[in-house]
Amino acid sequence: MDTIKKVFKNKEEMLKILFTLGMFLVFKICTMIPAVNNVQLFKAEDSAGFIGIINSFSGDALRNYSIVALGIGPYITASIIIELLEMDIIPILKEWKDEGEEGRKKLGQLTRYAGIGVAFIQAVATTFGMQAQIFQGGRTSFLGLMAVSITLTAGSALCIWLADLITTYGVGNGTSLLITIGIVISFPSSISTLVSDISGQEVAFSKYFTAFFSLLLFFVILIGIVFMEGSQRKIQIQYANRPSAAKFQGASESTFPIKLNSASVIPVIFAATLLGIPQTIFSFAIDQNTAAALWLNEIFSSHAIIGYVIYVLLIFFFAIFYTFLQINPQKTAEDLQKRGAYIPGYRPGYETEEYLSKVLFNVTLFGALYLVVVASLPTLSTMLGASTAIEIGGTSLMIVVGVAIETVRQIKTDVQDQRYEGFLS
Repeated sequence: MDTIKKVFKNKEEMLKILFTLGMFLVFKICTMIPAVNNVQLFKAEDSAGFIGIINSFSGDALRNYSIVALGIGPYITASIIIELLEMDIIPILKEWKDEGEEGRKKLGQLTRYAGIGVAFIQAVATTFGMQAQIFQGGRTSFLGLMAVSITLTAGSALCIWLADLITTYGVGNGTSLLITIGIVISFPSSISTLVSDISGQEVAFSKYFTAFFSLLLFFVILIGIVFMEGSQRKIQIQYANRPSAAKFQGASESTFPIKLNSASVIPVIFAATLLGIPQTIFSFAIDQNTAAALWLNEIFSSHAIIGYVIYVLLIFFFAIFYTFLQINPQKTAEDLQKRGAYIPGYRPGYETEEYLSKVLFNVTLFGALYLVVVASLPTLSTMLGASTAIEIGGTSLMIVVGVAIETVRQIKTDVQDQRYEGFLS
């Protein structure tokens, strides 16, 4: 409550928040501008798996095929690719990474260009693959295909620009906030559908119970995700070069926190993408009534037994891979040794690296299990009897909660920093 009062009293912070809200409004308006015709590619209840994730990130713009149908997704894909290439695969990218602020600017510019390139490829593939639903008559000319693809690419470039503006002049990370607002946009329509289900003169008691149960389950999941996102394993760190006298007690100790879910939703997105892309291609290339189509659906659909097992294994693999990519035990051990820090009971260097690797692996296993449960929530909630009108998507909620926590933390920091600046000046 005290922080809210400080924010309202701080004119500069209020202007940042209003600017961010203004950019959200621009994005919302863009989601309502169609790229070609007033079409609806699929029904809301059919937006599951890979397509569902992309659609939720775009604020339902993909389903309506608006000019921002691709959203900020291509930029995220490009940033992940660039991040992977920095691992000594392309030496110049690693050099830029080590150059500090100047190198980060170069990587940022490269990521933007790569994001636009990925957007164009996705736009061509999506428009060509779904031309039967998009164009009247089921097909279009090459020029028509290019016109729509360029429009979608321009819309994605606009999203990248809006994200940069929010990061520079607003509050929080623009990319994360655009994804979050895209998810939040769909909440009112879900609530409206749920209310319409229980409206009317003669409504069965079971519908009231289903609506109440769905909302209760939604808030239980929300509270659970807030708790899990804040969970972390703290490793005690001591500094050999700090005074340890009684009056300095506590100054020589610190902690190294490891989040339960350091990889965030990246493993779920990767797993859904690897399963979703082949499934999407096969749905257009193969007759769905054949035995081959049924066999491929069993493998690549996360709703089938074999597909779900593959989906879970992929989440575990990407969770471990991406976490160790984000937190390198060898580099962390070296940094601790350079700062004169050590973990009690373990020698600096190799022993510290081994211990960090073991702890990080164990924590990540629990984090991956948490991700599997979160990714399975839409299916599990339906099995428990929740209404399909309100989408209880754990992945979406996890993004919203994570971004909300980080944004509030940044606002608190900004207000606190300005308070100290005023005191010092």
